Amino acid sequence: MKILVTTGMPGSGKEEFLKCCADRGAKVIRMGDVVREKAKEFGLDHSDKNLGGLANEERKKFGMDIWAKRVIPLVGGDLVVIDGTRGPDEIKAFKTAFGANLMTVAIHTSPKTRFERLKARARSDSPTKLSEFDIRDRRELEWGLGDAIALADHMVINESTREDLKVQVDKLMDALLAKG
Repeated sequence: MKILVTTGMPGSGKEEFLKCCADRGAKVIRMGDVVREKAKEFGLDHSDKNLGGLANEERKKFGMDIWAKRVIPLVGGDLVVIDGTRGPDEIKAFKTAFGANLMTVAIHTSPKTRFERLKARARSDSPTKLSEFDIRDRRELEWGLGDAIALADHMVINESTREDLKVQVDKLMDALLAKG
């Protein structure tokens, strides 16, 4: 079993990275989907304020690794990509569960490019103003996202096209899968 855990700021291209991995046969698990399911249990809509608030409150109540612990039971298969870890405590929980089978991959993109991508995505939790974008970035960084990015085993720079990203992902996957 090989497990990749992605990390990166909102809008960095994690979703496109996941699509490339899924094309290679990976099972994809999105930590954000686990948060959205929990929000549904509480009857919350999927606004950024509600999702971010819930994620934050659950971390305060149950520990910074709560979302990782809720994802671990969902992992199974030969190649799994877990999207959206937000900090070192989550990575530690995954490493405890999966050991040497785990690799972390950070997707990095400039703030300007990320903001434009998020606006274009137009999801219910997407910022429409730079001030909203900045608030979201600060919240995510407070959870330790910067540390998770800095400590990643691999870094993918995503400032160009989807095709360029796919080339990078294919090279990374070829190298990881060749290691057995």
